[in-house]
Amino acid sequence: MGHIFTGIGVAVTTPFLNNKVDFDSFKKHLEFLLKNNVQCLVINGTTGEGSTLSLEEKNSLLEIAVETAAGKVPVIAGTGSNSTEASIIASKDAKAIGVDGLMLITPYYNKTSQRGLIQHFTTIVDAVDMPAILYNVPARTGMTIAPETVQTLSTHKNIVGLKDATSDFNYFSQVRLLTDASFAIYSGNDDTALASFGLGGEGLISVAANALPNEYQTMYERSLDNLDEARAIHYRLYPLVTLLGNDVNPIPIKALTAHLGFGNYELRLPLVPLDENEQHKLTQEFDALKESE
Repeated sequence: MGHIFTGIGVAVTTPFLNNKVDFDSFKKHLEFLLKNNVQCLVINGTTGEGSTLSLEEKNSLLEIAVETAAGKVPVIAGTGSNSTEASIIASKDAKAIGVDGLMLITPYYNKTSQRGLIQHFTTIVDAVDMPAILYNVPARTGMTIAPETVQTLSTHKNIVGLKDATSDFNYFSQVRLLTDASFAIYSGNDDTALASFGLGGEGLISVAANALPNEYQTMYERSLDNLDEARAIHYRLYPLVTLLGNDVNPIPIKALTAHLGFGNYELRLPLVPLDENEQHKLTQEFDALKESE
């Protein structure tokens, strides 16, 4: 079986209007992403503020994404939770809606052991029977999926990849050595994406590509055939990516999606917007970048 996608997937933001999901702006954003060469849409993840969305809101967003993508690119649903049973319920709903795969984060707060991780993920994918990408982001969850645990899980027919948001290339290399070519590793960090491509990564699940989809897909493609050009793109984007890391994701990127016209600049508590000065620096850097193309 081939990879669920290669290249750039976007961890799509969720726009709000007066604290309600702005479904019209969400659809317009998806259309923009599809027109600009993204290879996958990831819905209801960290960047989509999935932790503050109701199950009804999540399912409505998935319905719009599946309808808008219309089979052109895969739609992956973030259905992970620190409750195995809650994740199964969300995953079954997502499958019924017609998504192409799941993204499953490690349990947070209650956490678990490595043996517990194997049982947690295996129980979900056995119950739902569809492709799943594991999501390792210890900075947020307080635990990591050990390389040997990834190796064990990678032998399951439904566990097809890993989103690695560690920025640890020793970890990346260990996982790559312990898994075969059918198992995809996707970077979860825009600033280190190019390096991960060079180490054998199949792509990136990107935050910045919410505003720069074509730029990131081009960088991935050039990493395969013209490393000098890929490196030049990386360094051209790097100052903006650095600014996007100055506050908790998705606080900065939503300032840019609003700047592009995809909804108001709103977040759900406990997240709060950047102050006006920080917003201005970010949008100014973005506009300068686009003008230089």
